[in-house]
Amino acid sequence: MKYLNRFRVHPGDKVRLKDIDPGFKGQHESHKEAAKEIERDREKLRSLQALLYADRSHSLLICLQGLDAGGKDGTISHILGAMNPQGCSVTGFRQPTPEEQSHDFLWRIHRATPARGQVAIFNRSHYEDVLVVRVHKLVPREVWSRRYDEINTFEKELVEDTSTHILKFYLHISKKEQLKRFEQRLDDPMKQWKISESDYKERAYWGDYTKAYEEALARCSTRRAPWFVIPSDHKWFRNLAIARIVVEHLEALGMKVPKPTVDLEHVRREYHAAKAK
Repeated sequence: MKYLNRFRVHPGDKVRLKDIDPGFKGQHESHKEAAKEIERDREKLRSLQALLYADRSHSLLICLQGLDAGGKDGTISHILGAMNPQGCSVTGFRQPTPEEQSHDFLWRIHRATPARGQVAIFNRSHYEDVLVVRVHKLVPREVWSRRYDEINTFEKELVEDTSTHILKFYLHISKKEQLKRFEQRLDDPMKQWKISESDYKERAYWGDYTKAYEEALARCSTRRAPWFVIPSDHKWFRNLAIARIVVEHLEALGMKVPKPTVDLEHVRREYHAAKAK
């Protein structure tokens, strides 16, 4: 199964999240069964990122969106854990600072995009400005409604001007699974710092967020910057699916190790001469 096609939102698709099973597990019944595939993909990620870094012809931007407890941090740990941190960056986008609010909504995003050879991961992204802003009516409808086109233009320019490849993932969890993860946070001292009262209050807006996500996914999944809806009730499957999509996309680039820029025979002679002293 090509994961690039299985979970992709194609341009023109009408997205109905209720019709997509967040508990989907593919051909595997458990993490144990999928473990070898997951590790194999991590190895591929490691080598492909090294090629990306050496080649410096492309960059990769991974955007992660989802409701609270959807698994954005876990996904980052899984993907980034397979890569050389020297070639990666992670940026979290939450409530804008006063400085950021004094610019257009894409200003803070553009500053965090990757240079050639680099991988950038966004924990939340520019889509917050058509999601939380819309649900909580932080700006008028006429403001957020025009941002879809502005986002598409921004992503198009990023792809065409800087050879950035954009992969956007919506981590799709059920309301029941979210509540279960909130309970786990309460019981785990290492995760209690993540708890906030707003987590539970936001559940009242589940339907509003669903509508907002469906429109963002439908209007902003393009050939250049596709959205993928990833079933995420099972963390191991979420990690498998996202890693596989990144692997399949990078493999399709046909990257090769660049040729040396020095005369290797001359360097070898220098090496042997130094060794003989």
